[in-house]
Amino acid sequence: MDKLKHSTKAHTVYKLADGTRVPGATTITGILNKPYLIKWANDLGLEGIDSTKYRDEAAAVGTLAHALVQENLTGEKVDLTQYSAMDIDLAENAVLSFLEWRKTHDCSPIICEVPLVSERMKFGGTVDCYCMLDGVPTLLDFKTGKAVYDEYFVQLAAYKELLEENGHPVKTCRILRIGRDDTEGFEERTIQHTDKYFTIFADLLDIYYLKKELGWK
Repeated sequence: MDKLKHSTKAHTVYKLADGTRVPGATTITGILNKPYLIKWANDLGLEGIDSTKYRDEAAAVGTLAHALVQENLTGEKVDLTQYSAMDIDLAENAVLSFLEWRKTHDCSPIICEVPLVSERMKFGGTVDCYCMLDGVPTLLDFKTGKAVYDEYFVQLAAYKELLEENGHPVKTCRILRIGRDDTEGFEERTIQHTDKYFTIFADLLDIYYLKKELGWK
């Protein structure tokens, strides 16, 4: 078994071997339209809630929950000083569902939060966790929130491509959705065939580079 590789770098710039900067997978999937976000913001507005403030507060809890999951996998402690006591309490409660999930599986992390680049496709990405899960080489992607959305699978397919191009075979992929409170719950989605999702990603990547050639912003 290879030594666990992980990184805690907050912002990653992806570059090819020749130094050319390339977009990240999240930038590419960001091209997709997300109508559910418009409805979500509208619903909050009808309730008199500032969607921007709500999003920022939820994002803080989600970011910390994600970091605590990585702490459990890598053993590297999270700096809690930048978070409020309420955020810490909510995030720790959210992560309990992941800890219960891990108790039922033999999970041996190999790569956590390590930037990877595709020289062939010219994009990069940072994989949450590549591990041997119950003896199977598995890609794990952690999401915090209330639902699993279609673009998550497109992003997952891109991460699988990155891993395999860099010599890490992937047998199965799993999204673990970690709710930020009791109402959002915990959900696991498993997918083995990502070809069609990667076709969507490749098309989005083409659109990204075409827009760049045309000087679009």
